[in-house]
Amino acid sequence: MKYGYTIVYVSSVVETLEFYHRAFGFDVKFVHESKAYGELDTGETILAFASHEMGDMNLGGKYTKSNINDTPLGIELAFVTEDVSAAYEKAVSAGALPIKEPEEKPWGQVVGYVRSAEGSIIELCTPIGG
Repeated sequence: MKYGYTIVYVSSVVETLEFYHRAFGFDVKFVHESKAYGELDTGETILAFASHEMGDMNLGGKYTKSNINDTPLGIELAFVTEDVSAAYEKAVSAGALPIKEPEEKPWGQVVGYVRSAEGSIIELCTPIGG
Protein backbone atom coordinates (compact mmCIF):
# COMPACT_ATOMS: atom_id res chain seq x y z
CA MET A 1 0.00 0.00 0.00
CA LYS A 2 1.09 3.57 -0.65
CA TYR A 3 -0.22 6.90 0.65
CA GLY A 4 -1.44 8.70 -2.44
CA TYR A 5 -3.72 11.66 -1.73
CA THR A 6 -5.00 14.12 0.81
CA ILE A 7 -8.28 15.58 -0.40
CA VAL A 8 -9.79 18.61 1.31
CA TYR A 9 -13.43 19.43 0.57
CA VAL A 10 -13.90 23.15 -0.08
CA SER A 11 -16.46 25.70 -1.23
CA SER A 12 -14.47 26.69 -4.33
CA VAL A 13 -11.82 24.42 -5.79
CA VAL A 14 -10.47 27.06 -8.18
CA GLU A 15 -10.22 29.79 -5.51
CA THR A 16 -8.52 27.36 -3.13
CA LEU A 17 -5.97 26.29 -5.76
CA GLU A 18 -5.24 29.95 -6.52
CA PHE A 19 -4.77 30.70 -2.81
CA TYR A 20 -2.32 27.79 -2.32
CA HIS A 21 -0.36 28.99 -5.35
CA ARG A 22 -0.11 32.56 -4.01
CA ALA A 23 0.49 31.62 -0.38
CA PHE A 24 2.77 28.60 -0.69
CA GLY A 25 4.02 28.61 -4.28
CA PHE A 26 2.51 25.29 -5.38
CA ASP A 27 1.62 25.12 -9.06
CA VAL A 28 -1.73 23.73 -10.14
CA LYS A 29 -1.24 20.24 -11.56
CA PHE A 30 -4.79 19.44 -12.66
CA VAL A 31 -8.32 20.88 -12.59
CA HIS A 32 -11.24 18.79 -13.78
CA GLU A 33 -13.40 20.53 -16.38
CA SER A 34 -16.29 20.55 -13.87
CA LYS A 35 -14.13 22.63 -11.47
CA ALA A 36 -15.26 20.21 -8.73
CA TYR A 37 -11.79 18.66 -8.30
CA GLY A 38 -8.23 19.88 -8.61
CA GLU A 39 -4.69 18.96 -7.60
CA LEU A 40 -1.55 20.86 -6.70
CA ASP A 41 1.93 19.87 -7.83
CA THR A 42 3.24 18.86 -4.39
CA GLY A 43 5.55 15.99 -5.22
CA GLU A 44 4.90 12.28 -4.76
CA THR A 45 1.87 12.60 -2.46
CA ILE A 46 -0.94 14.63 -4.00
CA LEU A 47 -2.75 17.46 -2.22
CA ALA A 48 -6.13 17.78 -3.86
CA PHE A 49 -9.31 19.76 -3.34
CA ALA A 50 -12.85 18.72 -4.13
CA SER A 51 -16.10 20.64 -3.92
CA HIS A 52 -18.52 20.21 -1.06
CA GLU A 53 -20.97 18.94 -3.68
CA MET A 54 -18.53 16.12 -4.45
CA GLY A 55 -18.15 15.51 -0.72
CA ASP A 56 -21.91 15.22 -0.41
CA MET A 57 -21.98 12.79 -3.33
CA ASN A 58 -19.01 10.71 -2.08
CA LEU A 59 -19.83 10.72 1.62
CA GLY A 60 -23.55 11.35 1.73
CA GLY A 61 -22.85 14.65 3.49
CA LYS A 62 -21.48 12.80 6.52
CA TYR A 63 -18.48 15.02 7.25
CA THR A 64 -17.78 18.34 8.94
CA LYS A 65 -17.22 21.12 6.45
CA SER A 66 -14.16 23.21 7.21
CA ASN A 67 -14.99 26.88 7.71
CA ILE A 68 -12.49 29.66 8.38
CA ASN A 69 -14.91 31.11 10.96
CA ASP A 70 -15.17 27.87 12.97
CA THR A 71 -12.66 26.08 15.16
CA PRO A 72 -10.26 24.26 12.82
CA LEU A 73 -10.49 20.52 12.37
CA GLY A 74 -7.93 18.46 14.28
CA ILE A 75 -5.66 17.85 11.30
CA GLU A 76 -2.85 19.83 9.75
CA LEU A 77 -1.05 19.91 6.43
CA ALA A 78 2.72 20.27 6.87
CA PHE A 79 4.87 21.99 4.26
CA VAL A 80 8.64 21.64 4.64
CA THR A 81 10.86 24.59 3.77
CA GLU A 82 14.37 25.80 4.61
CA ASP A 83 13.07 29.33 5.41
CA VAL A 84 10.00 29.10 7.63
CA SER A 85 9.94 32.83 8.44
CA ALA A 86 9.84 33.82 4.76
CA ALA A 87 7.20 31.17 4.00
CA TYR A 88 5.12 32.33 6.98
CA GLU A 89 5.26 35.99 5.86
CA LYS A 90 4.40 35.06 2.26
CA ALA A 91 1.41 32.99 3.40
CA VAL A 92 0.09 35.73 5.68
CA SER A 93 0.57 38.32 2.92
CA ALA A 94 -1.50 36.10 0.61
CA GLY A 95 -4.37 35.95 3.11
CA ALA A 96 -3.53 33.09 5.46
CA LEU A 97 -4.49 33.74 9.07
CA PRO A 98 -1.58 33.64 11.52
CA ILE A 99 -1.91 31.05 14.29
CA LYS A 100 1.60 30.88 15.76
CA GLU A 101 4.73 32.64 14.55
CA PRO A 102 7.76 30.52 13.70
CA GLU A 103 9.78 29.31 16.66
CA GLU A 104 12.60 26.88 17.19
CA LYS A 105 11.52 23.66 18.90
CA PRO A 106 13.72 21.90 21.51
CA TRP A 107 14.80 19.36 18.87
CA GLY A 108 16.06 22.15 16.56
CA GLN A 109 13.24 22.28 14.02
CA VAL A 110 11.69 25.68 13.21
CA VAL A 111 7.88 25.55 13.04
CA GLY A 112 5.10 28.11 12.44
CA TYR A 113 1.36 27.75 11.89
CA VAL A 114 -1.24 29.53 9.74
CA ARG A 115 -4.79 28.83 8.61
CA SER A 116 -5.45 28.65 4.90
CA ALA A 117 -8.31 30.44 3.18
CA GLU A 118 -10.62 27.40 3.40
CA GLY A 119 -9.79 26.85 7.08
CA SER A 120 -7.11 24.13 7.12
CA ILE A 121 -4.26 24.32 9.63
CA ILE A 122 -0.96 24.62 7.81
CA GLU A 123 2.34 23.82 9.51
CA LEU A 124 5.38 25.44 7.95
CA CYS A 125 8.53 23.69 9.13
CA THR A 126 12.15 23.00 8.46
CA PRO A 127 13.12 19.38 7.83
CA ILE A 128 13.44 17.35 11.01
CA GLY A 129 17.11 17.08 11.81
CA GLY A 130 17.82 19.94 9.41
